[in-house]
Amino acid sequence: MTERSVAGKGPTGQTGGGANVQWGGRFASGPSAIMREINASISFDKALWRQDIAGSLAHAAMLAKVGVISAEDEAAIRDGLDGIAKEIEAETFSFDEALEDIHMNIEARLSERIGEAGKRLHTARSRNDQVATDFRLWVRDAIDGVSGQTASLMRSLATRALEYADTAMPGFTHLQTAQPVTFGHHLLAYVEMLSRDAGRLADARKRLNECPLGSAALAGTSFPIDRRMTAATLGFDRPTANSLDAVSDRDFALEYLSALSIMAMHLSRLAEEIVIWCSAPFGFIRLSDAFTTGSSIMPQKRNPDAAELARAKVGRVAGSLISLLTVMKGLPLAYAKDMQEDKVPVFEATEAITLTLAACDGMIRDLLADAGRMRQFAGSGFSTATDLADWLVRVLKLPFRTAHHVTGRIVARAEADGVDLSDLPLSAMQEVDPQITEDVFSVLTVEASIASRTSEGGTSGVNVRQQAAAWLTRLDGEGS
Repeated sequence: MTERSVAGKGPTGQTGGGANVQWGGRFASGPSAIMREINASISFDKALWRQDIAGSLAHAAMLAKVGVISAEDEAAIRDGLDGIAKEIEAETFSFDEALEDIHMNIEARLSERIGEAGKRLHTARSRNDQVATDFRLWVRDAIDGVSGQTASLMRSLATRALEYADTAMPGFTHLQTAQPVTFGHHLLAYVEMLSRDAGRLADARKRLNECPLGSAALAGTSFPIDRRMTAATLGFDRPTANSLDAVSDRDFALEYLSALSIMAMHLSRLAEEIVIWCSAPFGFIRLSDAFTTGSSIMPQKRNPDAAELARAKVGRVAGSLISLLTVMKGLPLAYAKDMQEDKVPVFEATEAITLTLAACDGMIRDLLADAGRMRQFAGSGFSTATDLADWLVRVLKLPFRTAHHVTGRIVARAEADGVDLSDLPLSAMQEVDPQITEDVFSVLTVEASIASRTSEGGTSGVNVRQQAAAWLTRLDGEGS
């Protein structure tokens, strides 16, 4: 590697000053510029400042309660941290790369503001349990935010499903016309997917809700701390049970990213269908100017770019999961500096999923379905063939495999004659099976097919209205 030229540094890149004042007693000189740059995390972990201050306030209150620090020191720490929070919010706080991370930046500023009392804050804790606590708090907050957005999208889907409960559209397998369904039923399928995503997030939140603070570097502390007090103050259910595990565990982040990856995949599927439905060959829906863009050369174009970008975001989210899995693979207990690389993937995935949920919610609220065109295609491709087979079983008592064969021959005849099943003469059907009666035509329309699918979870309009209303009631109840 070629030597980097760093302004103000010697030929080795060594700093001109002393070691980092927060941990410099062991070191005679400061790190090289390269070391300082690779070691620093303040550029991204400053996002944890709220959680870091909250954890420090809880820790200081606990230290005062058990008599490790005085009440006067705790009051000074509290006032100092409140002042630092105001500085960061006002964007007047100066983040220093030489201090490496958010913990040292805040602690150094605290000592500047309140003197010796600030230096007592780090008693009975380490940056290892501090960052583990901060990160859990951040992920917990992120889960709450993403869960709220998920509920909003589910509500939008259920609302539109109720609106389109009787709007026929083709149901596909292999992207080939299979059977008629309703647009409302199709939208409710995504409500079910997202409900599972919400459940995974809730499960992840429950598992992460243990407090590492007090585990110190890896072995706990000799000070008479009250870990249950700090855990309760920070809204955790309990302290973590093993100090080694507490400082080295990132399962909570991996589980969160796993849940986001599955959700991103679901949203990508929805976005892909929106892209297909918007295309001219389909023309099932239309998005307004709010969620489409034009072309620099083709003035007629209306591109569903919001859907296409939502479709692509799964790469960022799933990539973040793989990134963190790779960081954690093979790490021995307890903490290792590799784990500094845990936050960026989580931050990036959260940003991506938050934007994708907002875009999908907006598009679902915005879209306008072309019911006539959907109905036209719902009856294409002999989509009521299964209804014919079911009629042969139900009325003529044919075994299903026999009915399947008879239906296949009738479909072949209709295809050869260039007509739909409902337009094929009864005489042509009777050439295949003489038992068929005029009553068969009662099941060959799209509307009859949809209305007949009353089995639990089926596509009938009655079912869709019940399910959509039930989801809206449930979501409104959970949001209250």
